[in-house]
Amino acid sequence: MGSGKELLILGLLCMLGKCFPDCGKGYETKRGECVDRDECAEGLCGDNTNCFNTIGSYYCQCPGGYKHTRGQVNFTLDGQCEDVNECHDDSNICGHNASCTNRIGSYECTCHFGYINATSSRGNCRDIDECVEAEEIGKAELCGKEGTCKNNDGSYWCKCPQGYTNYGIPRTPCSELSCDNFNGGSGPTLGGLADIMSLMRNSCLALSNPRATGEGKTDGEALLEKLFTATEAILSPGHLDSSEDVSGLLGTVENAIMLIGPQLKHNRTKIETTETDAEIAVQRGMTRPTGPIHLTNENATLDTDWTTAAGTGSYHGFALAALLSYKNLEISVNRSFDKLAGHEKDGVKPSFQISSIVVSVVVSNPSTQNLSSPVNITLRHQQNTVKSAEVSYICAYWDETGAWSTDGCYKQPSNSNATHTVCTCEHLSSFAVLMALYPMEPNFRLQVVTVIGLTISLLCLVLCILTFKFCRSIQGTRTTIHLHLCICLFMADLIFLAGISQTEPVGGCRFVAGLLHFFFLGVFTWMLLEGVQLYRMVVLVFNANIRPLYLFLTGYGTPLVIVIISAIIRPSGYGTDRHCWLSLKDGLIWSFFGPVCFIIIFNVIFFIITVWKLAQKFTSLNPDLSKLHKIKAFTVTAIAQMCILGLMWVFGAFLFQEGTTVVAYIFTILNSLQGALVFLMHCLLSKQVREEYAHFLSCICRPQKKRYSDFSSTNPSSSQTQGSRSGQHTGESQI
Repeated sequence: MGSGKELLILGLLCMLGKCFPDCGKGYETKRGECVDRDECAEGLCGDNTNCFNTIGSYYCQCPGGYKHTRGQVNFTLDGQCEDVNECHDDSNICGHNASCTNRIGSYECTCHFGYINATSSRGNCRDIDECVEAEEIGKAELCGKEGTCKNNDGSYWCKCPQGYTNYGIPRTPCSELSCDNFNGGSGPTLGGLADIMSLMRNSCLALSNPRATGEGKTDGEALLEKLFTATEAILSPGHLDSSEDVSGLLGTVENAIMLIGPQLKHNRTKIETTETDAEIAVQRGMTRPTGPIHLTNENATLDTDWTTAAGTGSYHGFALAALLSYKNLEISVNRSFDKLAGHEKDGVKPSFQISSIVVSVVVSNPSTQNLSSPVNITLRHQQNTVKSAEVSYICAYWDETGAWSTDGCYKQPSNSNATHTVCTCEHLSSFAVLMALYPMEPNFRLQVVTVIGLTISLLCLVLCILTFKFCRSIQGTRTTIHLHLCICLFMADLIFLAGISQTEPVGGCRFVAGLLHFFFLGVFTWMLLEGVQLYRMVVLVFNANIRPLYLFLTGYGTPLVIVIISAIIRPSGYGTDRHCWLSLKDGLIWSFFGPVCFIIIFNVIFFIITVWKLAQKFTSLNPDLSKLHKIKAFTVTAIAQMCILGLMWVFGAFLFQEGTTVVAYIFTILNSLQGALVFLMHCLLSKQVREEYAHFLSCICRPQKKRYSDFSSTNPSSSQTQGSRSGQHTGESQI
């Protein structure tokens, strides 16, 4: 039985083998038959390969531009294809007149400048005859009207006749040289200027003579250095003697820059001497340049563009822009202001001074008298000290007649400030910022009002200080606050009267400004303490007084800290050219007005709460009316004092600006009223103080009557009256 089963299983297996045959590798079964398998359709070769199917197998090959990583031609799965760098393998694959660029699976040939691909084949580049092509397209001025175009392998060059030059740049059009600019006319009167003209004329003639040898020809950098060395020799001995000398020097240097600029090797060149500072920008090429130009040095900045510098006329292959600064020439040209009419102010004709260095702007554009767009020149002000004058700045240029003029040149107020002026000019020349000085006549009326008003204020404050110090019946925290408020206000008014206009020396003026800053802040700080004390008197039932140590630390310490921090951060802000006070231009003034505004706001809050609490106490069942009436009077006087002092500094904010005569009168009157107001409210309107004054005056007048009453007995009623008065004083002093 066992052998029968084995025979049955073997027979079944034979039958299954006939239904499902074993086709082997490279084949697959379809409908019970073995057929060839297409491996290429399955993508077994991968990317960048060519796949070839065979009966029962396949093979892969790398296409053109690729090679097998193992160097095989036919392969299956062992390796892959990588790009062939034809440019590296064959350096001459594109020929000598083209450059090769590798691509994935290929390469590209680009003909050099001056060549063109003659056929569709790679690397077959031939020379372009630019001269012939220029004639065919009607571009006959490739080398200028007088230049001759000569073709060479891969390029061309321009041959210039005598009197013309391309400055040694072969593909630059020939431009005419005007060497007569350096003739000097009938002969320059300025010593040394003839040497510059001779140097430039020789260089100009060498450039304009195509047969000239290297002798006489100089590169641009060396020629530029010689020019400014000779210019320094003229300017160093001192200022020039006449306007003609100044005009001659400026014109000669500008013409020399026009000659030297195209010969410079670099696109940007800077040169500086003790007397001059120059930056020159040059653009070369057949395409007209575009884009902005920004030239700068320590004292001036030029902002324009290449379209303005090159002009809209014929283009000769280069464009130039230069900024020249003369560091000490303003001494020589600080005159000739006859053409500066129309700058009167309130019928007053100003005097003028040069407030910046003199700069010249040179461009290759031949039409500089009517530019397509204006140029911007930023000039830094020199440190000119002006006393007793109002100052304004104007932009001016040096015209051909040897005088300053403002036609076509104006100031940009939005971009100008105290240290720099931005001038916008519609033509080019030599420029400077002029300082117009409008004399300020002393205002004797204001001086008289100031002296009288502050003197009255000082006298009233002295009486207040003596009263608060020696009047025993009113001693207390409020009296201490009033005493030191009056001391600060007295010192501020005294320093203001004696030193506000003493601007020399600078250190002393800054010290005066610092003292004014400290004492005026002290006035407001003690005023804040008065508001705090009134608030405590109404709100707190017991221990309403403030310890003297805390009063002094706050009243004097807070202003001192603010002044010290301000002086460390911005010491130059203390003192101006006209007043010994805080500068209005650099923001330091807010170290005073900031705390003042803060104090006034807080005092308003304290006074509102105080009045509200007082109203509640007046409506209570058993109010202490006498005490409440006194606190009410104290509050009213404190509010009036704050209003007068606050209003005074509303006008004080504008006191130190130009054209503020009315404001100065109002400030002076209010400042005078401040001392008188304190004396009136805190002394004359106080019953206790009036009685102390009466007692003091009676003591002064009593000695004459005393001789007749030495033996008389003491009047009992008088003693009772004095005792009663003393009791009243004691009661009031408790508040």
